[in-house]
Amino acid sequence: MKTPSTKRLSPTARIAAVSALLAAGLAGSLGAFTGGGGQTRLPTTLQDFFAPGTQPNADPDQFTAVISAINCTFCHSDYSPSFAPYDTWVASMMGQSARDPVWHAALAVANQDAHLAGELCIRCHAPGAWLGGRSVTGTTADFTFDDWDGINCHFCHRVVNPELGADSAIGYAEANQDPTPDPEVIGPLAAAGLLPQGHGNAQYVVDPRDVRRGPFSDIPFNFHGYSLWNERVWLITSPFHSKSEFCGTCHDVSNPVFSKNAAGQYQLNPVNAPHPTLQPSDMFPEQRTYSEWKNSTFATTGVTFADGRFGGNLTGPMRSCQDCHMPDQVGGGCVFWDSGDPWFTRQNMPQHSFAGSNTWVIDAIAFQAGMDAESIGLTPERVQASKARNIQMLRDASDMELTQVGGQLRVRVINQSGHKLPSGYPEGRRMWVNVRFLDAAGGTVAERGAYNPATATLTADTKVYEAKHGIDAAVAAATGLAEGVNFHLALANTKFKDNRIPPRGFTNAAFAADGCPPVNYSYADGQYWDDTLFAVPAGATQAVATLYYQTTSREYIEFLRDANKTDATGQAAYDLWAMFGKSAPVDMDSATLALQPANPYDLNGDGVVNGADLGLLLGSWGQPGPSDFNGDGTTSGFDLGLLLGAWG
Repeated sequence: MKTPSTKRLSPTARIAAVSALLAAGLAGSLGAFTGGGGQTRLPTTLQDFFAPGTQPNADPDQFTAVISAINCTFCHSDYSPSFAPYDTWVASMMGQSARDPVWHAALAVANQDAHLAGELCIRCHAPGAWLGGRSVTGTTADFTFDDWDGINCHFCHRVVNPELGADSAIGYAEANQDPTPDPEVIGPLAAAGLLPQGHGNAQYVVDPRDVRRGPFSDIPFNFHGYSLWNERVWLITSPFHSKSEFCGTCHDVSNPVFSKNAAGQYQLNPVNAPHPTLQPSDMFPEQRTYSEWKNSTFATTGVTFADGRFGGNLTGPMRSCQDCHMPDQVGGGCVFWDSGDPWFTRQNMPQHSFAGSNTWVIDAIAFQAGMDAESIGLTPERVQASKARNIQMLRDASDMELTQVGGQLRVRVINQSGHKLPSGYPEGRRMWVNVRFLDAAGGTVAERGAYNPATATLTADTKVYEAKHGIDAAVAAATGLAEGVNFHLALANTKFKDNRIPPRGFTNAAFAADGCPPVNYSYADGQYWDDTLFAVPAGATQAVATLYYQTTSREYIEFLRDANKTDATGQAAYDLWAMFGKSAPVDMDSATLALQPANPYDLNGDGVVNGADLGLLLGSWGQPGPSDFNGDGTTSGFDLGLLLGAWG
């Protein structure tokens, strides 16, 4: 049997870890915003960010505090780097959601933009702190050591399905007894009018007692110290923990400061009052990852991948968020997994890795913690394993196909994920197509979508998949900021661009109904790919195309640095970004195609010389350009004759 490491529970180590964060300026926005550049902060209050669900309660007699995941390490860590729950969770962005330096920088700006807006951010990123009433300043100033765990084991395994039904059942050592305790959790919320409204905005329901839940129904004994009804309860089985609805609690986010009007626009609400309907569908849709999944084929029939992408040993169709982000492993959930007892060794042990797309922040957090990194679980091995899983997740999320169409190269990017590609809040996340055209000797004839790693600058001559939010004239007038695209998360009420690729099963009507339609771009119903055409330059015999993804763009990190008038968190995030590769792009896909000489008379590159090409020629009459076939400097009757000779 493993001997637990008491070093992890050392009070000295706990204090040191917090001190390191405080010294680095990552403990929250402590200063008061005095304004800058003529900006006016919205005078919002905690009431403006109210949401139903379990409410904060610091009374230990009424609500058991969420405790640190360090308490889980004795039985759930150090026996397998691939499936031990603590080992895979701790180096994920779920495990580090409260230490993320980019989040701290964004939190400071959000509080500058709308008073106490950070309350809503903390509700998702540090639920233990929020439930304990330590987020009323909108900052992390009152956090305890346990709060820095972010979205941790103790929180998730106390979450209750807000819709009581078949998903809530208790296993008993004695048969024929089923007084399920969930009504004791949900009943008071219902009586107080606090049942969640729709999905998202961290409207979680949490058991006020230390009663834990999980998806398995065959655990032989309640190991966690809490007993109900004379020790008869040995497990609360929760299929909810295996469903995407659980993830939807936080992965649909709406800004309750705004309400949708009859014209479909989002306007500011009167301040110091909860949102008038409390329905996320009536609020500005900041991000819609859960809704994107809900309206995909993954949510209906599921999708089966013959190549086993997204890892795990699930052989059937992939349906839930957990199927991809918590892939099944052969192993066990605790240190006794290899005892030979079938209760402990499973074929479907969920990997608690929560793999996503962030490729640099984990390194930054470990560096920021310094010598205390290992005391908070961030060993070099766990950090590297987490990064590798995230990179593999990105590479599994798409496929690429190249085709030559006349004088053009068509690059098709196929979305293999269960949501938009990319998804989430558009905090500098972007994906783009890079194409290098090579000559017979392998030299570069031309490049599109070039990226300079020294300056983190992307050229503007390619397709960039991204969403861009910003503010309308009314919010501009209320804040003194310029109307248009910006990164002010707490103020955004308008979407100016969203060309991110939808998932299988996409329909325009369903995505529009849930606040996530394409914006200033179009996809046909059922389309889960996108094509980009590039003109093939003279002398090119080969094309090499690469799809890149970047977690944090230079434009976004510079915004966090320059917009922050409160504290040093913006500069700290920028410095870490620069130190760790400036969020070096990840190559998601790459493909090569040998090029055939193009037909010079096929001016639009559609593979045939016809009226469309004739129109282009006539539009260039008397001018130089690609329709000047004989190269005499002007498009004339001679060039017209050459085109007509190649007709069809």
